[in-house]
Amino acid sequence: MKVTKLQFLAMLTMLIDHIGLIWFPENLAWRVIGRLALPFYAFTMVLGYFRTSDIHRYLKRTAGIAILSQLPYQFAFQRLEVNTVGSLFVCLLLLHLLDKWNGKPILQVLLAAGFAGALEVLPFSYGAYVVMLVLIYRYAQTQWFTLFHFSVNVVSFFIKGWFIQIFSLFATLLLVYWPDFMRGADKIKVPRLVWRSFYPLHLAIIAIVYYVTSNQSFKEIIRAL
Repeated sequence: MKVTKLQFLAMLTMLIDHIGLIWFPENLAWRVIGRLALPFYAFTMVLGYFRTSDIHRYLKRTAGIAILSQLPYQFAFQRLEVNTVGSLFVCLLLLHLLDKWNGKPILQVLLAAGFAGALEVLPFSYGAYVVMLVLIYRYAQTQWFTLFHFSVNVVSFFIKGWFIQIFSLFATLLLVYWPDFMRGADKIKVPRLVWRSFYPLHLAIIAIVYYVTSNQSFKEIIRAL
């Protein structure tokens, strides 16, 4: 099976973001590129929601990835919060429930607000921001993606001071104005397992490398050599 260009870019930009966060925090270029990852992942999840033949299996698979990723995420970034795939799992569950309540707009609004509030209050990666992004990709018409995403970034800047997050808008611009490139299948065949295992696996590798290279005994051995 093939991994699309969109999925490949999601993995690549996330890897760049995490490398920059751990080893080059003073160099914003890594984080700027990494801001594209969340929109790519969120949009891919929405596409997967539309295309899946079994939403319950999709939910279980996403939950499994989130669970496998949690400890590596905490060790790699020293954060006591639910990882990003965990946040995306909650968003996927929200989409499923919203469709089950189709025709009940007031309940849908309350449900979406409740989920966004829960992710904001509880320690979930990106909080309500990721919920809003997923809802934009799910319900807005394509020509409105950019404006709505920009509005969410502006609100996040004034409330949380997330200046660098504004660069995530470039991902949406690519989705809107270069769809043939972003959604076309890549010529390089990559097993689907790579896409599904990338998040927990790369976090585990980063956590191990960070621990080994920051260990004082290991540094002394390297100096002795």
